[in-house]
Amino acid sequence: MKIIESIESLNEALATVRETGKTVGLVPTMGALHEGHMALVERAKTMTDVVVVTVFVNPTQFTNSSDLTLYPRTPEKDAALLANHGCDIAFFPSVDEVYPEGYQTPAVPLGNLDKVMEGEFRPGHFNGVVQVVNRFFEVIQPAFAFFGLKDFQQVAVIRFMTDYLHLPVTVVPCPTLREPSGLAMSSRNMRLTASQLEEAVVIYETLTFAKSLVETRTPAETKKEALERFSHSTLKMEYFSIVDPNTLEELTDNWVPGATACLAAFCGEVRLIDNMTLN
Repeated sequence: MKIIESIESLNEALATVRETGKTVGLVPTMGALHEGHMALVERAKTMTDVVVVTVFVNPTQFTNSSDLTLYPRTPEKDAALLANHGCDIAFFPSVDEVYPEGYQTPAVPLGNLDKVMEGEFRPGHFNGVVQVVNRFFEVIQPAFAFFGLKDFQQVAVIRFMTDYLHLPVTVVPCPTLREPSGLAMSSRNMRLTASQLEEAVVIYETLTFAKSLVETRTPAETKKEALERFSHSTLKMEYFSIVDPNTLEELTDNWVPGATACLAAFCGEVRLIDNMTLN
């Protein structure tokens, strides 16, 4: 595995790949890697010839400066994990390398995708996501890019961006990996205590409870009962929405194929997100 820190060196490495006509798969990450990320790498290996993983804590998608400061960074462990799972190129750039002076991001009108759920509580977050993902698409020119569905809204935004800008990249959503308890794997889990890891399982339990109601309740009724169940936990709910998987518009009266429950909650100081397809 090559560990690369500059775009110049990355371009040199990828020039050889492109000359031979090999396909490149991209797995963008913010580091603090875990088995969920490795599942993306392994999926990329089955579909492409060369797998590039970016490890970059992107400052433009954080709306809370303390969250950016506290975000776990484990570069040595990340590099070892990637090497053990067959990554070909691990790209660890600096902020200045990703965003040189004068760099301009194409405008992408996200509309409702940026107004609800994460967009409502983290204004500007998805502009940062669009900025960094577009930048990596531009530099790496992958044929396929792999994203975990734990960040359900992010996948919708990236798909929209890719279509809007007519980028020659196929976005490949990959299922959420979970701990044996059901808790979605996340780099933020590293900040939870042992007791908080147990308490946080209520997120998964609430989603599975909502799924069990689909046959007999409307989306609005399902939401109400799920919130009631969650209210007995120690976590603080930020939002719980049942949405159309394509438009992210909230459902109230009728179910649609792929209707998805999305939530964000605080376990102590740590903000966790998760989602589940309900029907």
